Amino acid sequence: MLLLFKNKADSIEASSALINQKYVLPFVIRLRRYVPVPYTSVVLSRKNIFLRDNYTCQYCGKTTNLTIDHLVPKCKGGSDSWSNTVVSCVRCNNKKGDRTPEEAGLKLKRMPYKPPSMLYLHMTRMSNVPEVWFEYFFSKS
Repeated sequence: MLLLFKNKADSIEASSALINQKYVLPFVIRLRRYVPVPYTSVVLSRKNIFLRDNYTCQYCGKTTNLTIDHLVPKCKGGSDSWSNTVVSCVRCNNKKGDRTPEEAGLKLKRMPYKPPSMLYLHMTRMSNVPEVWFEYFFSKS
């Protein structure tokens, strides 16, 4: 709201809610001038891998007894990277062993990727995201 009052942003999408019964609450604003913020990439960590994969086994879909699995095992030259790690339940991880998913006959529900930002990781887990945000922030699937 301060950015709007200071004429540093414009309201693009507004809600029907009022603040102090006077001002329309914006859903989406656009900055009039871009202010660069130092970019920090998302750190590869157990917590962030779990967030990316929504605390769900990427082989069977279970949400309990979870661990991290390397698609290409470390003993075969696999690395600790966003594209080589997924969340897996203990049962699927043991079934896969020191093989690739193809060798073990397992299929991934979703290919691993590096999240663009921490905000993205947290926003994709929210259940009450306003519908108008999807056009600006998410790709609908």
